[in-house]
Amino acid sequence: QVHLVESGGGLVQPGGSLRLSCAASGNLFSTNNMGWYRQTPGSQRRWVARLYGNGTITYTDSVKGRFTISKDNTKNTWYLQMNTLKPEDTAVYSCNLWSKALGAGYNYWGQGTQVTVSS
Repeated sequence: QVHLVESGGGLVQPGGSLRLSCAASGNLFSTNNMGWYRQTPGSQRRWVARLYGNGTITYTDSVKGRFTISKDNTKNTWYLQMNTLKPEDTAVYSCNLWSKALGAGYNYWGQGTQVTVSS
């Protein structure tokens, strides 16, 4: 079993910054993939950034150059640094951890954290 705890959301003015955290605990595989997603009311959840276990990083176009996904290996914690935030970044952000090894695998979601960008 794996448990994810998200933190770091809140209210920020346009142009401001926030850092989201997703801390994983439990029976983790040695290699994990992490994705950050966001969802607004009435819309589908959409991916924002992914950090694969092999180090590959991808971002959706709307956040390139503004958001940075990273990981602290000593803490099994992933981060999403969000800079130059815009009102359209307002959403509930969720982390998604998945991995597969030796025929077994898992896929877990964090509880979600609200990010509101408003003046």
